[in-house]
Amino acid sequence: MSGDRGGSAFLYRLMAWLSPSYPVGAFSYSSGIEWVVEAGDIKDAATLIDWLSLMMSNGAGFCDAVLFVHAHRATSDDNEAALRDVAELAAAFSPTKERHLETTAQGRAFIDATRAAWACESLSLLAKAWDGPVAYPVAVGVTCAGHGMTVDVALPALLHAVAANWISAGVRLIPLGQTDGQRVLAALEPVIVVTAARALTSSLDDIGSATFRADLASMRHETQYTRLFRS
Repeated sequence: MSGDRGGSAFLYRLMAWLSPSYPVGAFSYSSGIEWVVEAGDIKDAATLIDWLSLMMSNGAGFCDAVLFVHAHRATSDDNEAALRDVAELAAAFSPTKERHLETTAQGRAFIDATRAAWACESLSLLAKAWDGPVAYPVAVGVTCAGHGMTVDVALPALLHAVAANWISAGVRLIPLGQTDGQRVLAALEPVIVVTAARALTSSLDDIGSATFRADLASMRHETQYTRLFRS
């Protein structure tokens, strides 16, 4: 594909893969937000913006962005060893049992759905390089590279989808109206732009989270008495 036709096709695929309707089960996970709302850390749109801004810039958002970038690059370079290293790190890096379930279950579901409807050779490269659980950002990064999408275009789309899912959980849990949810998404735009730019120049050694309260929330959620979400 080339020219406008190629660009339109790439956009179509990104919109499909990162849509809430793509069958990865993202709607069933809150990344610990369910416990945070119960604890009172998040109680309105303003506190949701503060929490998600930190998760995006200094927590799971940034870490997943770096993993996405390096999975995409390893695939584009047809570097099986580098792809194995990224996939292994992503699978091991989850700070809690629920976070591991969240990212690997979505990764597996993404691969299954994509292999069935949007198959590409890069998924075979991933299967050859790594036979363990696949984290969601690795699955998406490998697929985007396999379909010829540039990392600088695909990464912000991934982070937007992640943020939108977090916000969807917040809207249901606080609860907030749909308009407030859009205000939160708009407020996160500059955070996503900066996070994506930072991830593009980061090494795997730069991965790290400073959102300790979010990690504790994920742990606390495991034993929360009443739960709507799996994480």
